[in-house]
Amino acid sequence: MPSHAVEDLWPAAGIRARAGDLELRWIDDDLLVDLARVAGRGIHDADRMPFATPWTRGTPDEVARSVLAYQWDVRSQVGSARWVLELGVLVDGVPVGVQGASAKEWSVLRSAETGSWLGKEHQGRGIGTRMRVLMLELLFDGLGAQEATSGAFADNPASAAVSRAVGYLDNGVLSHPREGAAVAHRNFLLPRERWLEVRERNLARLGADVELFGTERLRAVLDAS
Repeated sequence: MPSHAVEDLWPAAGIRARAGDLELRWIDDDLLVDLARVAGRGIHDADRMPFATPWTRGTPDEVARSVLAYQWDVRSQVGSARWVLELGVLVDGVPVGVQGASAKEWSVLRSAETGSWLGKEHQGRGIGTRMRVLMLELLFDGLGAQEATSGAFADNPASAAVSRAVGYLDNGVLSHPREGAAVAHRNFLLPRERWLEVRERNLARLGADVELFGTERLRAVLDAS
């Protein structure tokens, strides 16, 4: 009997990374609804905005629908010229947020930018750092990245602290537009050689061995030029 699993036709759907109680995995529609509800319950205080696009403004249902619309839009964008890989974050099987990465001209540059969000009810427990580490291991070990980048507005010190804690290097400050104003935005860079220096101490944060699934098939798609 032929297999009709979606990952047979779309390898990104088979991506999964796991370390103990922490898991990153492709966001199917069932998981997407759960994650949308997590976002609808809140990600940050009302007087803050950590995102360039203010998708977290609105009622719980409006925020949840923003998550649905964005994820439905980007899940098809996986190829060698440009890719967006959004993975649901689960702790002990409970959806808590999203850890993403994106790249342009991957087959040439092999550089990916990380981004994430974590439900407010799950913050302050070290999950943000652990999910970033697991994504970096997926990027560098699983997909063969040569560098990872990230960024955070200057008034979002918690995100910048995660980047510095896992070994990113400061890479300048630029002004980015946010809700009609120019706001200082800090950039961070993690070259592969730097990751290899800090990898073991970061993997120790996970408290368990890392298991990667589906990376070989996805890498074949991303590396095709």
